[in-house]
Amino acid sequence: MIDNYTILTTFPYSTEAQITKSKLEDEGIAVMLLDEKTVDSDPLISQAIGGVKLLVSDSDFEKALKIFNAIRPYELDSNNNPIHCLSCNSSHILIAPLERKNLFHMLFPFFEKTKYICNDCKTIF
Repeated sequence: MIDNYTILTTFPYSTEAQITKSKLEDEGIAVMLLDEKTVDSDPLISQAIGGVKLLVSDSDFEKALKIFNAIRPYELDSNNNPIHCLSCNSSHILIAPLERKNLFHMLFPFFEKTKYICNDCKTIF
């Protein structure tokens, strides 16, 4: 990829990436956006190319990760209350990646049940 930079996260649209980029730059972290103009020119291809990639300097990666984890949105239940981890009771819950264990779920991923992952202890439930 780009020497001395690592992908911190990806975003489906550049507006979300710009907000996070601004926060990290305010903290003195070297940040770059990759594929921002491509997604802006045709938002429908965002998923096909992996979205807008937010890259941070390798030397600032740990600091950037801590800041990003503090400001990122976490999942809420249907009543807009934080979801808590079953193991550590943390409210830092994200949607877990799809497993697509069988052909049916590969062809129709929207039928796979949503699972959550704790961003602190990595428990999937």
